[in-house]
Amino acid sequence: MVKKAASRIYLALIFLFLYLPILVLIVLSFNNSKSRVVWGGFTLKWYAECFKNETITNAFVTTIQITLAAAIISTLLGTLAAIGISAMKKKNKAIMLGATNIPLLNADIVTGVAIMLLFVHFMSLGFTSMLIAHVTLGLPYVILNVMPRFQQLDKNVYEAAQDLGASAVYAFVKVVLPEIIPGIVSGFFFAFTVSMDDFVVTYFTKGAGINTISTMLYQQLRRGINPQMYALSTLLFLTILILLG
Repeated sequence: MVKKAASRIYLALIFLFLYLPILVLIVLSFNNSKSRVVWGGFTLKWYAECFKNETITNAFVTTIQITLAAAIISTLLGTLAAIGISAMKKKNKAIMLGATNIPLLNADIVTGVAIMLLFVHFMSLGFTSMLIAHVTLGLPYVILNVMPRFQQLDKNVYEAAQDLGASAVYAFVKVVLPEIIPGIVSGFFFAFTVSMDDFVVTYFTKGAGINTISTMLYQQLRRGINPQMYALSTLLFLTILILLG
């Protein structure tokens, strides 16, 4: 009984440690005072003023554009890559999956600097370079979410559809695609979340005059964070929570 109670307390402390900072952020977004230690009363004015700030609006729009575009492109490329890897022999498949895991294990700052050094020799840093960098971040997550679905797929069903007269494309759309859709959707949301949360790679590849929410927050730390950012961060957290739910 004591051991069970201790395990529950330990689990509660872990979740408290993980989510208490977010809870504080949400509370501050309703604080009428700009102070982080003085409660000035309940208000919704930071939410009302959030999108009246042109700097915040531009950063938010850029973040959504980059995140959606990167997630969609990563999902398409990752699904095609998963199809190709699944058709490989066992040894080649193991090599490709190992290469897919490298970006996940690599430090973000190494990835960001490496991509920046690559881009500065071929193109100017800006929206395009940042989009390519975010696609690079999301691609492994899509591949690793779609691949298990291919491993569970019965290849005999696909071959049977072709034997019955279905073309390769028709058999894929009607037989294979419905089976791997959950992996594709999961990979899309992973790529979306990773892209939206990223700061380091974005910072090194964004170029001058372009800001996302994360890079704008970094710049504001020098002179104090505007409470409007608490409201925006709360909305983003709730959006991600709804998508993952």
